[in-house]
Formats: sequence, C-alpha cells, structure tokens
Amino acid sequence: MLILVRHAMPAFGPQAPPHQWPLSEDGRTAATLLADILPKDSRLVASAEPKAWQTLEPAGQPERDPRFNEIWRTEPWGGNYRQRRREYVEGVDHPEWEPRAQVAERFGAAVAEHLAIADDRPLVVATHGMAMTVWLTARIGLSDPGTFWAELQFPDAHRVDLETGTIARAL
Repeated sequence: MLILVRHAMPAFGPQAPPHQWPLSEDGRTAATLLADILPKDSRLVASAEPKAWQTLEPAGQPERDPRFNEIWRTEPWGGNYRQRRREYVEGVDHPEWEPRAQVAERFGAAVAEHLAIADDRPLVVATHGMAMTVWLTARIGLSDPGTFWAELQFPDAHRVDLETGTIARAL
C-alpha cells in the first residue's frame, strides 16, 4: 500500500524560501491528527523539506529523501503564484522551473525504491502538492491534474493503488 501525504500548513513568509519553511502551530496540530489515521506499521519517508518531515513526526521518525522534495522553481513572493502553479501541473512550461519529466522520474525512482524496502508494510510518503501531482499524472494519468492539485488540503493523504491506477483520499 502506498499513501501519499501532502504536508500540513507551514509557517510561511518572504523572509525564508519555501523549502525552509517549518510547520505552523496549526500545521503541527493537524499533523498529530493525521498520525492517528496512518497505519501503525508503515515505513515513513518524507521529503527533506522541514514542513514534510515534520508532518510525519507524530507518527514516528521518517527517513528523509530529497527526491520527494517540491519542484525547484524561481518564483517571486506573492503575485499570481497559485495560477502559475496550476498551469504548471496542467502542462505549461515556465522558465526556470524543473521540467515535469524530471520530477516524475526522480519521484518515481524514490517510490519504487522505498516500496521495495517496505516489503509488505504500507509506505507513507510526505511530500508536496506539485511534485505529487506531476508524478501521479505521469504514473496513473490523472484526468484533471489542475483540479486535483487545487483541491489538495494541508495536510492531505491519498491511497494510491499502482496496480489498478486508482487513487482515493484517505482522510
């Protein structure tokens, strides 16, 4: 079983880049509630970004794997960032943004490796909205990646069946 988790709400602001944001107090509370629904014998893996691994800490000590990090991009603070992010997951190439094929490749390699290590145990991966959406689109063919991404919550969890190519919200 594979469960993909979008991280809980970070404490964000222009004083630090997004890959350095820790969880907010509300995010920490939500992460604690999330831990209650995750299978207890899971292999826990998270991106190397604090907001991701802190989301899984209430469930145990996750391994950190930077292949689950959010896409790299050059993005100014504020402005139309939500529109640009949605366009990206829907297939628009933005200059100075990580190519989607590269995201799907690194993310997919990490999933395969950690599923093999997990063996028969569930694998829970805490990651980020755009990276998750790009990989799911490449791997199982999300019919509307923009809507999937826009509807992700902080945190969110989805069970992914790689054999059937189906996904279901776990919260």
